[in-house]
Amino acid sequence: MTGPIIVLIIRLLVPLSIFKYPFWGTIASLLADALDVVMVSIIGVGTIPEGWYSPADKALDTYYLIFSFIVSLRWTDQLPRKINIGLFIYRIVGVVLMEATGIRILLFIFPNMFENFFLFWEARNKWFKHLKPTKKNLILALIGLFIPKMFQEWMLHWVLFDPWSQIEETFNLFKSH
Repeated sequence: MTGPIIVLIIRLLVPLSIFKYPFWGTIASLLADALDVVMVSIIGVGTIPEGWYSPADKALDTYYLIFSFIVSLRWTDQLPRKINIGLFIYRIVGVVLMEATGIRILLFIFPNMFENFFLFWEARNKWFKHLKPTKKNLILALIGLFIPKMFQEWMLHWVLFDPWSQIEETFNLFKSH
């Protein structure tokens, strides 16, 4: 059980950086989320108990997204802040419905556009302050963020493609020889 506990601690501590470094803290949290199974395999001490991964993963995802959400409430531009609040609520509704029903496709119907928009706006605030928060600019940004996000959600929650298993199998990683 040591591997999963170490990864749990990482997933709980890394998001705290979001308050000081919103963009990079969210990126680090996203990477900790994406690589949690890989980290457990690399550490190699213990496995994730059967049936625990999905609920724990969604809870930990929500945990770090709440920190990003809190940061976004401080944004001074009202339209991006309102969009972000709506995207956060929309995703949380989808996660709650999926957990309550077990219907995984709900995560496709309620995609996590919040995270993408949050990162987009934090990048704007950090490096592209000249980009004005007009309705036109924000609609174009949402369309640009929506297309790749929907492909990712389709692959993960409709097709049920597991990229880490594919990589592990293709390159024979994490297996004892």
